Amino acid sequence: MLSKAKHLSAFAALRMTAQDNHERMLLLMPDRLVYSTGDGRINTCPTCGKPCKQCQCDTSPSNQIPARKTDGIARVMRDRKHRGGKTVTVITGIPASNDAIATIAQQLKKLCGSGGTVKDGVIEIQGDHCDKVQAKLTEMGYKVKRAGG
Repeated sequence: MLSKAKHLSAFAALRMTAQDNHERMLLLMPDRLVYSTGDGRINTCPTCGKPCKQCQCDTSPSNQIPARKTDGIARVMRDRKHRGGKTVTVITGIPASNDAIATIAQQLKKLCGSGGTVKDGVIEIQGDHCDKVQAKLTEMGYKVKRAGG
């Protein structure tokens, strides 16, 4: 058996070896930080290197119309794919900003008396309401085509 003094010196040697290994790793791979509480919060953006408060990597102007392919024709179609058998009326290609599309969606949902959503500039209304939606969009002054059969 090891005496208490030898045990402590063996433990100290192991601890020193672990510290040496850590220092060697920092010298060999300084940018490979996985986890550390010593540096506190990381306040720089990993993409641009600027402080997080000045970083503009993820921000985009909210008032611009997103770049969507549109030919000025609103297309109305009925869809059931990937929806668990539920029928949905899908309206695509409305040439308007996100706020205007959300307002149009509200009006169409109220007209049809059902729920719906707006996803990436596409309006989805629950149920088969293609005829009502087509008539309302034509009344609002949009050029409308029935798509998908």
